[in-house]
Amino acid sequence: MDIRPLTPTYAVSPQIETSDLPAIKAAGFVAVINNRPDAEIPPNLHSSTMRSAAEAAGLAFFANPVIGGMLTMENVTEQAAAIQAAGGPVLAYCASGNRCSMVWALAHAGQIATDDLINIPARHGYQLEALRNQLNALAKTG
Repeated sequence: MDIRPLTPTYAVSPQIETSDLPAIKAAGFVAVINNRPDAEIPPNLHSSTMRSAAEAAGLAFFANPVIGGMLTMENVTEQAAAIQAAGGPVLAYCASGNRCSMVWALAHAGQIATDDLINIPARHGYQLEALRNQLNALAKTG
């Protein structure tokens, strides 16, 4: 498990396993967001299995599948809603953590400076510079 904090209440990770969930709970997280579509992963990592294991560990679980290269505004609003509903620290995961970083940045456009939305994930190797114009546009309309 490779947890990469973006804020004190939001972290991203590459794919986790059901066996990681007790440690995620022990680390202070209250919820997990799965940003991987089931079609990408083996059945033992599908949302239904992960949800059962997360809930058994005392974590809330949200599935918000983001298809690589096909991120939608619905994904952004669902991620923001899941973060809000969690009411505490959230760990979001996908294949590498990049999609989780992207939806986080887009969900916080206008709330956090665009440079920070790009630079914070960059500390963990996630390059979001290509989102700059979209982040700025959302900040103006949000």
